[in-house]
Amino acid sequence: MALDPALTAAALAGLQAPRWLPGGNLQTVWAARLARVPAAPALRRERWHTPDGDFIEVDFAGPGGAAAPALVLFHGLEGSSQSHYARAFAAEAVARGWSVALPHFRGCSGPLNLAPRAYHSGDFEELGWMLGRLHRHFGRPLLAAGVSLGGNALLRWAGEAGSRAGDVVQAVAAISAPLDLAAAGAAIDRGFNRQVYARMFLATMKPKALRKWQQHPGLFDRERLARVRTIAEFDDTFTAPLHGFAGVHDYWARAAAKPHLAHIRVPALALNAGNDPFVPAASLPRVGGGWVTLWQPADGGHCGFPGGRFPGHVRAMPQAVCDWLAGPH
Repeated sequence: MALDPALTAAALAGLQAPRWLPGGNLQTVWAARLARVPAAPALRRERWHTPDGDFIEVDFAGPGGAAAPALVLFHGLEGSSQSHYARAFAAEAVARGWSVALPHFRGCSGPLNLAPRAYHSGDFEELGWMLGRLHRHFGRPLLAAGVSLGGNALLRWAGEAGSRAGDVVQAVAAISAPLDLAAAGAAIDRGFNRQVYARMFLATMKPKALRKWQQHPGLFDRERLARVRTIAEFDDTFTAPLHGFAGVHDYWARAAAKPHLAHIRVPALALNAGNDPFVPAASLPRVGGGWVTLWQPADGGHCGFPGGRFPGHVRAMPQAVCDWLAGPH
């Protein structure tokens, strides 16, 4: 379908960037480093054992009652329940009287996971297992959102599950998801992005990968990993071989959610800013399945979406997304 004409004036106003914060890079960095983040609710952590003998950890907040809607939020690359957007979503959900679950991808909750694998943008089978267990935990269909990598994996799962997804979720939303991984991978490895964003991600990804090699010697080419300077090189050296892909280009092609949007059979929102530094506007979908709503405001950066009132906050995007998830579709 075409860009959703029903994007409301209220949602547009809430996501509009203030004049004092122009440009995608400023909006991205501001939200992650400088913005006021609501106080996080108290979190309760559970460790779940996976079918292959590993573990993940899930943080819970909110009342947990049978009548409360249940929101699940999947974090982005190298994120966690402490990421600014996760804390903002948790605070928004609890303020509405909802239950909230913040599952961590393997190795992202603190302790290194045990298996000879990590996580990746197309990890839809793992994500589906998490959603199924959370559905049983709460005893009702879920509202699910994913940010960046988590958003791509969520929509990838929804496309793969098709009509079966409705047994588990009421609606799904992806925020700043790199739906075309090849385009996003190329963008993050160029110029300013490479010097700032790629370097920031690699600063945590490479040490974790080396710890994984110490767990499982010979798992990948350790000497090649030491020379990695780009996200593409990291994915080709580590992510792809550990998760059954032939290489970085095979990984990016098979893990991307964009080709699978037409197979989605639950209400789905894809929110992407036109000025996201490493999700190029030209790569965003212009048509999707009949179940997919596209929100593509001009401003917002990557997971930024500042509120328009001085001095700004990070509540605008979680408010708009939660309104959409809970609303009629």
